[in-house]
Amino acid sequence: MSSRKGQRDAARVVREQLARERRRRRTIWVSAAAVVVLVIAGVVGWAVWSNQRSDNFTTPPGANAAGTGIVTGGGPVTVDVYEDFLCPACKQFEQTSGSTLEQLVAENKAKVVYHPVAYLNRFSTTDYSTRSSAASGCAAAGGKYHEYAKALFAQQPPEGSAGLTDDKLIDIGTSVGLDQGSFGSCVKDGTYKSWTEHVTEDASQSNVTGTPTVKVNGQPVENPTPDALTAAVAAAGK
Repeated sequence: MSSRKGQRDAARVVREQLARERRRRRTIWVSAAAVVVLVIAGVVGWAVWSNQRSDNFTTPPGANAAGTGIVTGGGPVTVDVYEDFLCPACKQFEQTSGSTLEQLVAENKAKVVYHPVAYLNRFSTTDYSTRSSAASGCAAAGGKYHEYAKALFAQQPPEGSAGLTDDKLIDIGTSVGLDQGSFGSCVKDGTYKSWTEHVTEDASQSNVTGTPTVKVNGQPVENPTPDALTAAVAAAGK
């Protein structure tokens, strides 16, 4: 009798162990499935958000096909200039090499694409890099991007400051011939802030890590002096 009881007890223990193992496996599979669902949802959500972020912007007139920069000229060689209006080195580049780029455009040797990025917002208390870049989009809409960009560099505020006010950005625009009404409304409405985000994101994805960055037909020019730019454009045009 005790022998049969012992067999029943042993069988019960085995059944309980098997039941526990089934429950454990079921829990593992349910958890794994939940993780997979979350991962898929995250990937899909990120893709949707990314597409919305990169597609939901207004491109100013005069931009390239990708909407990442303002085009000047139509020469056979493309010069990409990545600049931040709060960047002191960008101001220096404009002062030393800006006229060289203008000459290359005038001689129909190069097409210059200006990418006004917002890398230095952390050095302003009012996101000046974004605001000035967006304002340059408004200037492009008025056909005076280059004139406005030069004026912004000429009146560049110091890093760490609040930057120029929107009213001052508008005043600079009118000083280069932009219509105060339409240009002013564009600046105050932040019409091209989403475009600025697009330009900045594209620059980052293109491995542009600082400003100014200059590329000739996609190849970086390490020290973009007037002579280096002229030589790089000449070599690329052969």
